[in-house]
This record gives sequence, structure tokens and C-alpha cells, in this order.
Amino acid sequence: MNFAKHSLRGLLTGAVFVIGASSVMAANLAVVGGKTDDEFWNRIKKGVDDARFVVQQNGGSVNYLQLQTYDNLGPDAAQLVRTAISQGVDGIVVPNWVPEAEDEAIKAAIDAGIKVILMNAGNLEKARELGAINYVGSDEYVAGKAGGEYFIAKGAKNVICVNTVPGAANLEARCKGVIEGVTAGGGTAKQLPLPATSFGDQTAIAEAIKATLLQEDAIDGVINVSATDADAGASGIMQAGKAGKVVHGTFDLNASGLTRIKDGSQTFAIDQQPYLQSLLGVTLLASHIDFGTNLPTAPVLTGPGIVDASNIEATLAGVEKGAR
Repeated sequence: MNFAKHSLRGLLTGAVFVIGASSVMAANLAVVGGKTDDEFWNRIKKGVDDARFVVQQNGGSVNYLQLQTYDNLGPDAAQLVRTAISQGVDGIVVPNWVPEAEDEAIKAAIDAGIKVILMNAGNLEKARELGAINYVGSDEYVAGKAGGEYFIAKGAKNVICVNTVPGAANLEARCKGVIEGVTAGGGTAKQLPLPATSFGDQTAIAEAIKATLLQEDAIDGVINVSATDADAGASGIMQAGKAGKVVHGTFDLNASGLTRIKDGSQTFAIDQQPYLQSLLGVTLLASHIDFGTNLPTAPVLTGPGIVDASNIEATLAGVEKGAR
């Protein structure tokens, strides 16, 4: 946390020194992201909005291009990249959710001279393959494996990873990590894939989890791939009569999940700090375009961090400020 604050202070201080310099190039950026009525992506949007102050002080702009649904994730994200190209932007910050659908569009942007940072979904290897300058986010496989190991430490050895957007590279990596972390600890785990249309459908997710727990009594661990899904997961666990009998975890944070962690009805969450992903992604890209700076740290990892009863109070303090 302190390192992130000092790094941000350095970025902001550097920006202040160059304001008003006549030779500064103004970076016009596009950020591709999820729906802002999704609590996770609302944190991303806050990071974009806060970074916008720095970019605008140097004469640039930041445009947030958001998906309208998650039903056609990869192709829709690729189309937003093409929209950014047509707008003549200097840089794009984009998640590489579905590489087979997005890579061609991202390469087209880079071939057109547009600088790209991969954010939130992807990895350094993919960034280098495409020609992007960096990756900012969590290593989803590592995060998942940490979650799997946590399940084992809490005594859960039969775990399901509930995936509401099967095929999304970052979510597949999360579940893969969970499965391998549990397996390495002597347990068993599997992915429970749901139709993409169930994303955000609390009733459908809860019913699927309830049905699975009732059919497979040995399951003693459930992890959701998003904080919103975890709200439905908690409902499904309760409806199945498994409250207190199943270790419940999730990737990412929201207010209701943190409340459950505090009251003990949810065990943990894996935080990738989305606010930092967009804040750093946008400011680093703008600095690279405007001033020719390069960050020797690659990738720039913002997670994972386990939030549980041991650190819930400090996390809640960040929630009050809208960044966690």
C-alpha cells in the first residue's frame, strides 16, 4: 500500500513539473472496460477518472469505452479497440480477455503506431507477443493458486470454482489456479461453468450453486470469479442449507462481501486492486507518450492479496473512500 502511494506521488509530482512546457505532446487515450454499473468496473472507472486529472493537466484526454453486455465479450472488446483506432487515439489501455478474439485488433492498433498497455486481463508474455509496452494487473493464475492454497489451509478439500463467463482468459486462469492450488494440497477441485447470460443474474447463479451443493454433498468450498457473483453465491449456499459448512471465497471485493467477511459468513476474498490497475495503467501510458518514460518493472502487479478477518478493518477504510 505505501509503495503504491509513493509511486503515485512520484507520478503526480513528475506531471506537475512539466505542466506548461510547450514541447509536451498531449496524449489522447482510450480505455476499454466493463460496464460501470458493475461494482468492480466502477472501481476501474474511478481510477480512470482520477488519472484523467493528470492527463488533462498536460493537454491530453481519456475516453472510457465500455462494453454494453458480456454476452459477446471478446468480439465486442475487439470492436471497441477498433473504435479507438478510428478515433485517432495515441494510446489504448485494454484488457486481453479473449486473446483469440482481441489479438488481431490490438495488433492493428500497435501497427498503426498506437501505444498499448494491457490491463486487468493478460500477462507480460502476451504483452510482449503483441508489442504492448507493459501489463498492469494481477497474475490471475497466481491469484487463483493462492486461493486454492487458502482453501486447503482452512480445511476445505472439495472445491468448485463458479465461472459465469467461460472462455474469458482471465477467469479461466483464475479457476485453473484454484484447481491446481487445491490439488497440490491433496484436495480435489473443478470448474462449474455457467452460461455467459448468467453473469449479473443473481437468481440464476444462486440456483446453480444451490443445485450443485445439494447434488454433491461432499463439496466444502465454493469460490466465485467476481464479487457480484459472490453475493449470489452466498444466497445459494444459504438456500442449500450449507451456511457455516462451506468455505466461501471470491475474487475481488464489494461492500456486501466485505460485510460478510466481517460477520464471518464469508471466509475470504482475493483482491487485485482494480483502482490501481487503471490509475497506473493510464498514467504510465500517458507518461510514456508525453515524456518518453519507460518503467523497468514489468509486469506491474497489483495483486493478489487475501482479505479475511485478519485485515478486514484496514480494507473497509479504503472502501469508505471509494477505491476498494
